[in-house]
Amino acid sequence: MKPRLLIIGCGDVGLRLLKLLAGRWRVFALTSSPGRAPALRAAGAVPLVGNLDEPATLARLAGLADRVLHLAPPARDGDADERTRCLLAALARKPPAALVYASTTGVYGDCAGDFIDETRALNPATDRARRRVDAEACLRAFGRRHGTRVSLLRIPGIYARDREGGHPRERLAKGTPVLRWEDDVFTNHIHADDLAHACLLALLRGLPQRAVNVCDDSQLLMGDYFDLAADLAGLPRPERITREQAAERMSAMQLSFWSESRRLVNTRLKQELRLALRYPTPREGL
Repeated sequence: MKPRLLIIGCGDVGLRLLKLLAGRWRVFALTSSPGRAPALRAAGAVPLVGNLDEPATLARLAGLADRVLHLAPPARDGDADERTRCLLAALARKPPAALVYASTTGVYGDCAGDFIDETRALNPATDRARRRVDAEACLRAFGRRHGTRVSLLRIPGIYARDREGGHPRERLAKGTPVLRWEDDVFTNHIHADDLAHACLLALLRGLPQRAVNVCDDSQLLMGDYFDLAADLAGLPRPERITREQAAERMSAMQLSFWSESRRLVNTRLKQELRLALRYPTPREGL
């Protein structure tokens, strides 16, 4: 009998995973948009219409699959991830054997450019990161309570040439500046195809209640990343500005990404999940 997988939030990464599974698994995909059902069906999934903000629509999820991949983001407000709480309440009636959650490396907050692994104390600096920390705590508690093997994938910037908004060329074409070298921050990356593969391996090999940094091998300052992308795309390199200039010209959201600097260690990704990166740095991926 085919393994049964439930994907919550089957967007770009979920569709890439469906290609990897190639009909070898029975896959159900929860979507809040009935209009997406034909595309999900064509990709090889059984579409289910439901909304994480409406608990009554989630009743049929319990026991549907023995593995769950949770790719849906939290809501935009609050410190708690009520969507994950609603999902876990629905699954608790017949818990899955394994559950993989796509979290964010933003849970670490600013690390001043240090090399960090998954034992680093969490220090979220934004509301969206605090919601992810709440989700991680709820998921770990669920795993311990129900014997579910929960894997927390902490994911940095996702990119791919064929991912909507996933290539720097759009930002480069707009002439968006980057910080000068003296003010720049370290950033981390993962190609969408490698992330999809990591999700599959976590479903199969993830250790119970374990966090894993899902990032490639690069250690790039953000400005150097955009310089590399510009060179590969044949576009002008972006303007370099000071932090003071950035505060006058950039949005609060953009500035928040320039306030955190860290270099992730991916030892667990390679040793525990045994992922062989197809794109070890953005030079290959872009």
